[in-house]
Amino acid sequence: MYCIIDVETTGGVPGPSRLTEIAMIRHNGRHVVDTFHTLLNPGCPIPPFICRLTGITDAMVEHAPTFDQVAQQVLDLSSEAIFVAHNASFDFGFLQKELGWLDRPFLRRTLCTVRLSRKIFPGYNSYSLGNLCESLAIPVSNRHRAMGDALATTKLFEMLLENDHFGIIPRPHSLIPPLS
Repeated sequence: MYCIIDVETTGGVPGPSRLTEIAMIRHNGRHVVDTFHTLLNPGCPIPPFICRLTGITDAMVEHAPTFDQVAQQVLDLSSEAIFVAHNASFDFGFLQKELGWLDRPFLRRTLCTVRLSRKIFPGYNSYSLGNLCESLAIPVSNRHRAMGDALATTKLFEMLLENDHFGIIPRPHSLIPPLS
């Protein structure tokens, strides 16, 4: 299983910044099997730059759940799955930080679609999600929103799986040891 994740935040991973939105798409290597999406109340004001970038405002998250209220869903949906994200260190780092504040460890194998794209689709000038989607004709709606970016990353990941002729991406069957 793979769990393709995108988060929106109030800032960078270091420091007190918090999540404002999360989207998770559980994928079995062939198709989507489950999804989860919610805005999150970060418990602090969203900086104006972030509001302009994402369109997420303080008013939108005022009555949204806090991360601690959805933490178990995040853990359950990503359980026994490889964590996949575009710039995985950012999304994974944020979830590790948020779960760490709750004394809940978050350990997952990770795959970064930026790194995979550089290996499987070499030669592009930019490997940003927007530019890759444009180059590969992947439709994107709601750019810089968690579900919009997670859906685009899912389409990209499916293309990466289809074009991985060298076995770079671990497949679910390759993670299970053979019976002896």
